[in-house]
Amino acid sequence: MSGQEITEDQELPPDEVLWEGFVSCRLSPQQWTHLAHVRIGFLHLRQDRFDIALEKIRSRIQQLNSAHGTPEAIDRGYHETITRAFLQLIAGAMAEHAVVSSLDFCHSNPGLMTKKALLDYYSRERIMSAEAKAGFVEPDLKPLPGLVDLE
Repeated sequence: MSGQEITEDQELPPDEVLWEGFVSCRLSPQQWTHLAHVRIGFLHLRQDRFDIALEKIRSRIQQLNSAHGTPEAIDRGYHETITRAFLQLIAGAMAEHAVVSSLDFCHSNPGLMTKKALLDYYSRERIMSAEAKAGFVEPDLKPLPGLVDLE
């Protein structure tokens, strides 16, 4: 999942359609892009506090991966640190930019449109470690932004 610029000619589903496809495990692997991950994180945080959103998104990503037959490997499948760290970055950005839709959020936060955003906080070795995949590890380059109460 490299950087993903949102262009005007892209046909992206509205939030309700993306949400339904995600929670029902009907998003195709081609639809489950980095942009979709960020949008789904935003939608979860819009309705739940961080710890509940993390629990739900973790479970739903694992269910979607299972539906896709995605193998669990060091570079494939669910990754706890990437999920939690990105969710924390999304939460921090939501506190700074009040937007209604996930697409507006993504337009307002182009720095989150690439997985490389985490490399400001983590060395490649740390973020791609088996330990980071299995459980959350703290960054080794600089701390993630603190969590704020979005409600």
